[in-house]
Amino acid sequence: MSFDVAVLASHTGTNLRALTAAGRRPTSAFGVTLVISNNSGSGALAHARAQGIPCLHLSGRTHPDSDVLDRTMLAALREHGIDLVVTAGYMKKLGPAVLDAYAGRIVNVHPALLPRHGGPGMYGIRVHEAVLASGDTVSGATVHHVTAQYDEGPAIAQQQVPVLPDDTPETLAARVLRVEHRLLPDTVQALARAHAN
Repeated sequence: MSFDVAVLASHTGTNLRALTAAGRRPTSAFGVTLVISNNSGSGALAHARAQGIPCLHLSGRTHPDSDVLDRTMLAALREHGIDLVVTAGYMKKLGPAVLDAYAGRIVNVHPALLPRHGGPGMYGIRVHEAVLASGDTVSGATVHHVTAQYDEGPAIAQQQVPVLPDDTPETLAARVLRVEHRLLPDTVQALARAHAN
């Protein structure tokens, strides 16, 4: 029995690439079978097309009514038999229909050790700037359940990285991203195997 994963991404899609590669290993318990982006020119959509993965651009441009957008996304997830939704660098809040239908089956990767440095406005380089400004000696990545509020869902897995004395936001971001590329596929793999049992 397959465990079908949809990935929602807004930009380059490096975590999507890590998930796609992990899902195609012979021993994998999951596969990425749908990619959705709110950015028609995203690297995530380009990667999906290159890999032959079904993909959609859904955004306020394609569906100006947020309720229609929400229902359209849910219909696409159901049409592709999606078991788990992964938001990876997805810059939009999910609508209530998707959140309700997939409650407990939506996960996000965040580039800090939640609950520190999460919430509205805490994305991308801003997270690493906040970590350095706070004087933290460790940072890392968190995979957590998605709820209606940004970054408030329960954590599933975390991995730490050191914050070095000479770090810039960019060097810290690169170190955390390498961890994300391992932590996210490993967590999705564990969720897929738990589902199979």
